[in-house]
Amino acid sequence: MGAATGALVLADGTVMRGQGIGATGSAVGEVCFNTAITGYQEILTDPSYAGQIISFTFPHIGNVGTNADDMETTNLAARSGIRGCIVRARISEPSNYRASQHFDSWLKARGIIALAGIDTRALTARIRETGMPNGVISHAADGQLDLEALKAEAAAWPGIDGMDLAKEVTCGQSYTWDETVWQWGEGFGRQTAPEFHVVAIDYGLKRNILRCLASAGCRITVVSAQTSADDILARNPDGIFLSNGPGDPAATGEYAVPVIAELVDSGKPVFGICLGHQMLALALGAKTAKMHQGHHGANHPVKDHTTGKVEITSMNHGFTVERDSLPGTLEETHVSLFDGSNCGVRLSGRPVFSVQYHPEASPGPQDSHYLFERFVDLMREARDKA
Repeated sequence: MGAATGALVLADGTVMRGQGIGATGSAVGEVCFNTAITGYQEILTDPSYAGQIISFTFPHIGNVGTNADDMETTNLAARSGIRGCIVRARISEPSNYRASQHFDSWLKARGIIALAGIDTRALTARIRETGMPNGVISHAADGQLDLEALKAEAAAWPGIDGMDLAKEVTCGQSYTWDETVWQWGEGFGRQTAPEFHVVAIDYGLKRNILRCLASAGCRITVVSAQTSADDILARNPDGIFLSNGPGDPAATGEYAVPVIAELVDSGKPVFGICLGHQMLALALGAKTAKMHQGHHGANHPVKDHTTGKVEITSMNHGFTVERDSLPGTLEETHVSLFDGSNCGVRLSGRPVFSVQYHPEASPGPQDSHYLFERFVDLMREARDKA
């Protein structure tokens, strides 16, 4: 490992020195850990991580390089919302036939500050015990860091609680999408004969969500987070999708929740994921709360009460829907088998449902792809009743 040219400085004054990689400079954010052992490029381009510094529990990150296909953000014009990246082992030369760029070069190009050589096991244990801390990640080529100034910056940052970060990662204008999921030997395809039209509200959309919708038979129109219900319904969708995204659902919900309530009242099928799940629950009378350490990884077991099956899921969220706040009209459909937290709801008598986790994966298992078919089935039933 090279010289200590960087540091993670936590709000309580803790300093963890490491080798700076990626971009130089400093950035403040909330520190979380991710337990996935693959898919680091997809994780680092997931807009849901805006405002956060990710520490990977798997020690070897960067060893398969990066490529043009494994990007999850749909807003390529924006800088990455992630504030920083922390890894244990030195980045090795890429060893994968798909690699087109070294991980360090990719981090620099994306403006992401990173550290190697950090004791990520100790950092993970700390987060599990005391919760996700605020911190500053800093990298100076000459190793000269003003630690006192960094400590003050970390202590002064207000944290993600109360922050509307969706506005930082949403699209600037509406667009259409028809790319389908990747297939071995074929790459990405195109949906040329869609059965349904879905309007997707972009609170921080991932590309593979759109690909899964397209593969399920949909043409998609993506609109920004602050689009009105009238504008959405004027597009005459068969269904409405509420996307994942970063930040506090109550903060984004100040403008999004009234829109979601109108969309539910329209009678159109509605499907929400992650932040979309949380704000749908808020719109239907439930409450959300900040979590102690959040759920970030690709190995989270969830039980689907509607089928009795257990699926391994990909998760990335620091807020949760409070089960005790669910009104009688909302049925809990999914639950985490790690901590018992809510992972899904559906509205009684209406074609409206949502899940806390990421059924599109990328990275992660594909156990939950059936949810896109469930959404399509609701749109088909609504069409047949019309």
